[in-house]
Amino acid sequence: MTAEEERELRTQLARLHQEHRDLDAAIEALQVSPGSDLLQVQRLKKRKLQLRDRITFIDDQLTPDIIA
Repeated sequence: MTAEEERELRTQLARLHQEHRDLDAAIEALQVSPGSDLLQVQRLKKRKLQLRDRITFIDDQLTPDIIA
């Protein structure tokens, strides 16, 4: 992996972490508000899980394999 590719992955990773935190806040706000849209909460939770999967994938790419 080149330095440029690693920099791009780290930038993307930071953006995904921020979006994940934003979704956390949005989900929490929707859940405490009266009359919240449960379908919207479910959609946000699904998106959050997708982000977590993508974050894990990128973390795995950035972490070098260690052969024991």
